[in-house]
Amino acid sequence: MSTASHKSSRTIVTILVGAVFVLAGVSLFQTVLPIRAGIEAFSTKLVGFLGTAYFGGFIAGCLFGPWLVRTVGHIRAFSGVAALTAALTLVFPVLPNIYLWIGLRFLSGLTLSIVFMVMESWLNDQSDNHNRGRILSVYIIVANVATMAGQLMVNAADPAAPTLFGIVTILLCLAVVPLALTPTSEPPPIPTARLELSDLMSISPAGTIGCFLVGAVEGAFWTLGPVFGQLRGMSVFEVTVIMAAFVLGGTLSQWPLGRWSDQMDRRLVLLPTAAGCVGTGLLIALWSPSSFAGVFALAALHGALMVPLYALCLAHANDSIPTEKLVQTSGGLLLIYSIGAAIGPFAAAMVMDVADEGGLFLFISAAMGLFALFITFRLLFGPKRTQSDRSPFAPLVKTSQSVFELEVDDEEPEASANGERL
Repeated sequence: MSTASHKSSRTIVTILVGAVFVLAGVSLFQTVLPIRAGIEAFSTKLVGFLGTAYFGGFIAGCLFGPWLVRTVGHIRAFSGVAALTAALTLVFPVLPNIYLWIGLRFLSGLTLSIVFMVMESWLNDQSDNHNRGRILSVYIIVANVATMAGQLMVNAADPAAPTLFGIVTILLCLAVVPLALTPTSEPPPIPTARLELSDLMSISPAGTIGCFLVGAVEGAFWTLGPVFGQLRGMSVFEVTVIMAAFVLGGTLSQWPLGRWSDQMDRRLVLLPTAAGCVGTGLLIALWSPSSFAGVFALAALHGALMVPLYALCLAHANDSIPTEKLVQTSGGLLLIYSIGAAIGPFAAAMVMDVADEGGLFLFISAAMGLFALFITFRLLFGPKRTQSDRSPFAPLVKTSQSVFELEVDDEEPEASANGERL
């Protein structure tokens, strides 16, 4: 192994170690905050605003982050915003005021967006066409495992105490250490995500509408899922296991559904998957299994259907565009997803005010039902897709526009002797 290759491998491992700490901390915080909000007796509607504020900040970070990185560099940007996120986390248990929390959640969404942006840009810079696909796969595995671990770490202490918030702070601070101490060159500047809705709708109406609706239901689930569990009478341990089961189901189903979609018009996979979300959502909303194992299985099945939808929508949109525009289009669809994720928590909270805790999954079922109807309309009256229109499916994480660069170069089409794509 050459010296340059060894340094690159060491940097990649360093970034992945930092990602473990960040993702575990974010996952822990994402679950403990609504649980703590329930302990503080904050209304469901205001808890929904926490999710809206977070994803609103995430959108702002997608737009502001590239400028910050260009101005101060990757290392300073990462260290500064990670430290700020850690400091903001400690304010929540000290000052339990929901309106202050909403403002802080906006700021933490902004800072975490930049944290992910820097990590993924750095990861892309350290990879090449020979290892980019493997690095993306490892990153996705790391992300899912760290997310599940973070969910289960909620059981390490009483959510009513400040301990768990302190653990989040420690994890975020630890994430800075390996990256700040690794000698490596600065990656190139990060492009600013652009939202051109008319172009996205003309390229892929189903992909664009799907990203928006999937964002709405996932934003609602991550914000209000723990609240749903509390109102159903679950213990903190049961709530965290259910949230982890959702991630586990999605992790296991991404590749099978993706490979299935490679064999046909992806809308023929999106339709039954969205319809399945309607069914599992209604089951969770209207039926309480007598055993916890039944609840776990239902949550895992719901995650298996819901989690892959974003990557399927993105793959469907990518089938219609040239490779050189993939990063720009994917960044725009991530913003569409984030706008949906900002709207979803508050909208779902409004439904829960009327229909109690089951309203969360009634909202999810309604949104996925609309998506299924739209896909049906496009299948009946839209253009037909052929096998040659499709690019290979790749699972994704929804963290920043930089992650899409990990997918693009590895999927450059090979050429045959006459120059045609293979």
